[in-house]
Amino acid sequence: MQPRNMSMSGVVDLAAVKAAGEAKAKAEQTRAETARQGGGGAVPPSALVIDVDEAGFEDDVLQRSAEVPVVLDFWAEWCEPCKQLSPVLERLAQEYNGRFVLAKIDVEANQMLMQQFGIQGIPAVFAVVAGQALPLFQGMAPEPQIRETLDQLIQVGEQRFGLTGLTVDADAGEQAPAPAPVAGPYDAALQAAVDALDAGDLGGAVRAYRNVLSDDPGNSEAKLGLAQAELLSRVREMDPQKVRQDAADHPGDVRSQIAAADLDLAGGHVQDAFGRLVEAVRRTAGEDRDAARVRLLELFEVIGPDDPRVTAARTALARVLF
Repeated sequence: MQPRNMSMSGVVDLAAVKAAGEAKAKAEQTRAETARQGGGGAVPPSALVIDVDEAGFEDDVLQRSAEVPVVLDFWAEWCEPCKQLSPVLERLAQEYNGRFVLAKIDVEANQMLMQQFGIQGIPAVFAVVAGQALPLFQGMAPEPQIRETLDQLIQVGEQRFGLTGLTVDADAGEQAPAPAPVAGPYDAALQAAVDALDAGDLGGAVRAYRNVLSDDPGNSEAKLGLAQAELLSRVREMDPQKVRQDAADHPGDVRSQIAAADLDLAGGHVQDAFGRLVEAVRRTAGEDRDAARVRLLELFEVIGPDDPRVTAARTALARVLF
């Protein structure tokens, strides 16, 4: 899948940004002042992933970005794609060991930051480097593409702004390991599916989730994971521009609307996806209507039955069906 804004155009723009020289000088000044005050020492691993709100944005993000690129993960509790993407970003923040810091921002509690960054859908990932903000990507993304994005971001930070990252003290804050949880009957199979997703092996993830569901058809985690993996598989090879143009040119063509709805949902535009398919059901009949209805039900599984947007869309669907 090629998620929105995954082209790294934002980083390319940053490399040529008009104020790059000023930003670099300011970053160097900030680092020098931090060193003069005795700061800039080693940080514990826990400092690589932080929760940020509007009150702490200046210190936790803007000031910190003079030392290391800060990646912003805009998320919400109700966002199922966020729950898939955020753990990957957190794991990579630890793996990159101080080359970037991950700042997690709950959009429900920080609406002003969401507006300031012009975010239309989540998950959305931005970065701040030497005080300069840039978009990275929006929606779910395979781990190899996320790694490529981060590598380019770090390279730009080093070459344009002299950001060498943080020194991490692996022993700081070390605690005794918690007791291992008792494994459930399908934990290994579910973990195999998650590992396959992280590696970009969507076919392997689909097979692993189906293996669980063949023995336990009601397993909610497997149902959700399968729906998400199948969505990613469908949109992976799509040309977003062509799909959206086809949908705009042929509003009565159900296949075009279904493909565009998949892209909407993968990009975090949940209500757009649901609304598009409800409208397709309303204006069609027979096999076309059934195809739109079935895909809408499949997308409900991606988000989860308890999400209020699913509840609202189910009501709208019932209204046009009956």
